[in-house]
Parts: sequence; C-alpha cells; structure tokens
Amino acid sequence: MSKIARSKYTDENFVPIKNINNGVIILDNNEMVSGVKIMPKNIFILDRLSMENTLIGIKDLYNIIDYEFWIIAADRPVDIHVYLSQLELLYNNTQSAVKRKLIMEDINKANMFMNNNIVDTEYFLLFKHRDTDTIQKRIRTIINQFSNAGMTAHQVTNEDLRIILDNFLNGGQTTTFGTVIG
Repeated sequence: MSKIARSKYTDENFVPIKNINNGVIILDNNEMVSGVKIMPKNIFILDRLSMENTLIGIKDLYNIIDYEFWIIAADRPVDIHVYLSQLELLYNNTQSAVKRKLIMEDINKANMFMNNNIVDTEYFLLFKHRDTDTIQKRIRTIINQFSNAGMTAHQVTNEDLRIILDNFLNGGQTTTFGTVIG
C-alpha cells in the first residue's frame, strides 16, 4: 500500500502550488500565475467625458486580452496601529482643549475601525502561462492599457499573492506558521 505525501505546513494538499517567487505563483505542473494589482478609481466623481474615457479604456483593455484571466477582489486587513500611536502622541503634546477634543474624536474613530476588523478591498487581474517572457510582456501591456484608461496598476508582489491565497484558502486569516516550498 502506497503512502500519500502530506504537506508539513497545511492540510490543503490539493493546492497545486510549488512556490511563490518574484510576483509569480509556480504551480506543480510548472505553469505560472501572475498579473497586476489595480488601484481602484471612483469614476462616478469624474466629469462625464473623463468617466466615458475611463470606461472606453477599460473596454479596450478587455478587448485585447485573448487569453484566460481572472478578476479577483480580495480583502486585506487594515492596520492603523502606527496612525493611532501618532494620534495619541499628538493628543498628549497638545494643550488646546478644542484640539484635544478633535484628536480624541479621531482616536475613538480609529479604535472603532480596529475593533470592527475593517478591511481594504484590493483588485487584481491574474492569468497563467508557462513562459516568463510572455508573462512579463502581458503584464507590461496590461499596465499600459490601464494607464491609457487613466488608472494605475502594477505587477503583483509575493505578499499580494499570499493575501489572495489566504482569502480563498483560509477565510481571510493570514497564516504565519510556515512557507510552502517545493
């Protein structure tokens, strides 16, 4: 009877990930997954012409993509500990009662955010391919097309890819107990 190899880091042995390196997920079959992180833009606050140009630019981007891709929205916990510490220092160093009251209101708001597990939603366009040069060419093209639409995008980082995986595999809970290495 043969033994099934099990990961020492997770019970998720069905996940075909060999490694994450240089903004690329390397799968067990040597295909690679990468893409771009898209910075959100509220088009509804733009004037009509700017809004239409942005939508046309996004439509043009989607029309030039002739391969399988995924649009992913992933929640990332917001860490405002540093901001909260700065507010507390400012409060302690401020003498004016009016300013102290305003700072305390901000501190209370920040504490409310922290107590309610506030998240920031991030957007990604991912695809897979076996060739590194093709991946890089696609990433450059996508970034340029988003730029033409008046939007900002950049290649995903290892951390971005881990956040996406944590969202799908661990219900958004970040894992810190080990790294899966092939």
